[in-house]
Amino acid sequence: MLTKIQKWGNSQGLRFTKALLEEAQIKVGDEVQVSVQKGRIVVEPVTKVRGRYDLEALVSKMPKEYQAEELDWGPPVGREVW
Repeated sequence: MLTKIQKWGNSQGLRFTKALLEEAQIKVGDEVQVSVQKGRIVVEPVTKVRGRYDLEALVSKMPKEYQAEELDWGPPVGREVW
């Protein structure tokens, strides 16, 4: 697809065809991650976990020295299986 960078107010932008967005599995209103890789602009859909949070972003904020530990929540109180 050949397109042009266009000026919209104080910004510049691109228009994508509906078919191109469908192929990339992106819909109008979806959030996308825009980055530059080896001199190319890359637009990728953002995958969200439980609403507005991105799991990779949350995990990247964890301290490097963090060690997960097993917790004892006590005996079953309902019909859960242990």
